Order: sequence, then C-alpha cells, then structure tokens
Amino acid sequence: MIAGVHLEVEGDWALTRATVLERNALQARSAKSSKVLETELRQRLQCLTAPQLQLLAQGTSDERSAMAWLAVLKRIQIAADLTRQVLVSKLSSQDPVLRRSDMAAFYEDCERDHPELAALAPSSQQKVRSALLQMLRDAGLLVGKAGQGGTLGTVQRPLLSTQVQELVSSDDPALMAGFLLHPPAKPKPKPAAKPAAKKAAPTMRKSA
Repeated sequence: MIAGVHLEVEGDWALTRATVLERNALQARSAKSSKVLETELRQRLQCLTAPQLQLLAQGTSDERSAMAWLAVLKRIQIAADLTRQVLVSKLSSQDPVLRRSDMAAFYEDCERDHPELAALAPSSQQKVRSALLQMLRDAGLLVGKAGQGGTLGTVQRPLLSTQVQELVSSDDPALMAGFLLHPPAKPKPKPAAKPAAKKAAPTMRKSA
C-alpha cells in the first residue's frame, strides 16, 4: 500500500506519509498505531531503490513478498544475520529443519555482541523472536508449522523471478544470501591479447 501511494505522489516521501495516514491505508485501529506502523514500514521502504519500490507496488504476489523481505534485510540487521548465519548453514549442512535450539544459539550470540538485546524485557524479546519467525514464513524461507521436539519448520529457498534476482544482485550481490542464494559469479576477465609478432620484411635478391 505504501509503495503504491509513493508512486502515486511521484516519489515524495513526506506526501506519501501524509496520504497514507489521511486515508488510513494501513487500516490501523487508532491514529497512534497508524503512525507507528507507517513509520516502521516507511523506514524499511526508504532503503529500496526506485525499481525495487515499483516492483513492490506492481509485481506479482511472490515478487511483492520478495521486495518486502529485501526491505527487511536492508533495514533490520538481525534479520540479515539470521539468514546468513543460521539458514544458509542449515541448507549447506543438508539439515534443513530449523529447531528452537538453533534460534537459541543465534540469539545468545546476538546478545553477546549487542547487550541492548539482552536488556529487553522478556516479553519484548519474545515479540522480536516471534516477529522474525513470521517474517521468514511470509518471505517463503520457512515452511511448515512448529512441531514436537522443538522443531520450528523447514528451511527452503524461495522461488525468485528473474526480475527479482536482477534487482537484488545489481543492488548488492551480498544481499542474495538473504534469499539463501549465492551471489552470481563474476565473469573472469579475458586475458589481454598478445601483440602480433612483426613479420620480417622479405629480402630481394639481386639478379646475377
């Protein structure tokens, strides 16, 4: 919705904000919650390039999901770290089942590097963890319901259209890891052509 309004007002973020709030485009229950939600989402979308925003507004359902997840990766560091450090390694080790123990180890590492996370109230910590898992599901990186034995679902690579892959890799190849893909290999430079050897001028024999 926000991306669509942004295109409608020709790329003016201030006017985008005013229009979204005036229309209650996010269908929030109160003006306060509408402002909070709009601010959070707009800060994510401002990380996207113009072509990415256009695809978010006008693409297919899968393309919109991919661009929304890309905005998360570019805005929320813990989400980018989770995909690179946990999900990619799960697929690489051929153990695609995500477990609570995997997430607990990840959060423990995060809190060691970022003490502000450990300082959050337990209820806030749980909200962060639940929100991250839901975003993984919405982006198609995690499928299946949580089950017995501490399983949370199965990690999978989402299907990306050619246009999505091009918009992500041309922006920053490292972002492909956020979709559990390797960045495209850089073409090897062609060896410089060797200068052609000069041919010796033919000698003319004097006639006897």
